[in-house]
Amino acid sequence: MILKKVRSDLKTAMKTGDKEKVSILRMLISVAKNREIELKRPLDDEESISSIRSQIKQLNESYEQFKKGKRNDLAEKALHEIDILKSYLPPEIEDMELEKIVKDVITEINATKRDFGRVMKEVISRVSGRADGKRINEMVKQQLQ
Repeated sequence: MILKKVRSDLKTAMKTGDKEKVSILRMLISVAKNREIELKRPLDDEESISSIRSQIKQLNESYEQFKKGKRNDLAEKALHEIDILKSYLPPEIEDMELEKIVKDVITEINATKRDFGRVMKEVISRVSGRADGKRINEMVKQQLQ
């Protein structure tokens, strides 16, 4: 479903001449296609979201490197590409809702600090792509103290 929208938006971007958007969407389709070949089946929406998140993570790392290297033009381009990719993600989960999910999981499995990995795995499955791993990690650490 998500990849259908990406392909449709790619066609639109090509017609309107939006070269940056065409470039980032082609890259995303390529990553998804490579993942499909790897899995030997079409991606579902969860896996598509995961692919988008990994691309965003790579672009964030590039952005940081460009900033360090005082390449503001490339840093701005990376930010623009991140914005394009984020538009294909489901809306972010609110902090209060995420905190409630984390607390519920901790209570359900009677977790201690040693159960960090189990809590992370369960929370990630429950939020299903509506929060990035770094944010979940911070919330779980905070609640397990």
